[in-house]
Amino acid sequence: MAKALELQFGTEFGKTARISLENPKEPIDEALVKLSMEQIIASDIFTSASGRFVAPKGVRVIERNVTDYELA
Repeated sequence: MAKALELQFGTEFGKTARISLENPKEPIDEALVKLSMEQIIASDIFTSASGRFVAPKGVRVIERNVTDYELA
């Protein structure tokens, strides 16, 4: 099972931009994640097609099951 921590940011044009981090350390420290998101915004190093990141919007952990099959 693969897990990813998805950080959602509001952008300057009113859209949502996302950054995904694989294999997050659990349990998630919500206060630390929010502080980290605010630091990402303050650093102004990320942009998206929807513009600069301007506000933390949400955080979620996504779990995904993948089954590979070999084709003979």
